[in-house]
Amino acid sequence: MSSYIIRRVLASLLVIFLVSVFVFSIIHLLPGDPIKLALGDEATEEDVQRIREERHLNDPLPKQYWIWVTGLFKGDFGYSLLQNRPVSTMLAERLPRTISLGLPAFLISVTVGILFGIISAVKRGSFIDQLITLMSTLGLGTPQFWIGMLLIYVFGMVLNIFPIRGLVLPSEDFGGYIRSMILPVFCMSLHMIASVSRQTRSNMLEVVKQDYIRTARANGLSEKKIIFGHALKNALIPVVTYIGMQTRGIIGGSVMIESLFSIAGIGGLMREAIDTREYWVLQSCVLLLSFVAVFSNLIVDIVYGYIDPRIRESRR
Repeated sequence: MSSYIIRRVLASLLVIFLVSVFVFSIIHLLPGDPIKLALGDEATEEDVQRIREERHLNDPLPKQYWIWVTGLFKGDFGYSLLQNRPVSTMLAERLPRTISLGLPAFLISVTVGILFGIISAVKRGSFIDQLITLMSTLGLGTPQFWIGMLLIYVFGMVLNIFPIRGLVLPSEDFGGYIRSMILPVFCMSLHMIASVSRQTRSNMLEVVKQDYIRTARANGLSEKKIIFGHALKNALIPVVTYIGMQTRGIIGGSVMIESLFSIAGIGGLMREAIDTREYWVLQSCVLLLSFVAVFSNLIVDIVYGYIDPRIRESRR
């Protein structure tokens, strides 16, 4: 198992390197001069060239990439000209809000989605199965922004139960955090709950038809042990793939939700960086999202090895 994990880690490091090169190259192809946008139309050409020299923008792209990457290892993510602050400081301010929003949504989605999928498969054809299937269909088909606007109108403006703007950090006021996160987390997790539920249900229905499940029933094993001890383990392999792909949503999947509920997170920072051509901010945000995605895939590969030893053996 250790050699399997080492190979997966090395492959992940190679992917991160390739992603960093791709991100750096694509961002520098965006039209517009970030220095002129930051300084404004009244800036002189001498000021523009001076800042370009300070930011190494007149250097060849390979040298700019090397300076950026070596700075990352030192904790230097660059400097924002518009806000006149280090990018690392801006990320440190925004990231806790995004994680405080994305992590609960992810955990709730995985737990509730798998639970609903199991119940729907075990109670196939019953009223509760039809109800969960209907809810999943609505969750997948309803646009996220429409759900958010509906929640804001009903629970924020009409009933005035929950706040509709901003997110209180749990370290500042845990009670205020709970109240402020209910609407955005519910809105963010609804689609993923529906997807996980449907995938779990379909995989469970496929697994329970297998011969080893019929053999387990013939040997007198309890239905609970058959479902959770045998069927669920095999049914979760495709579900784990989907969950791993959605893990990046903890950081980058909340752009629309942050906009709807006026939450100052990483999503809003990326949107601002794109509008203003802030290379250093945008590069850091995209690389952070890429790192989360690659790390998620690494965890999925490792979990695969534990869930199904055949996968681990086939990749030796």
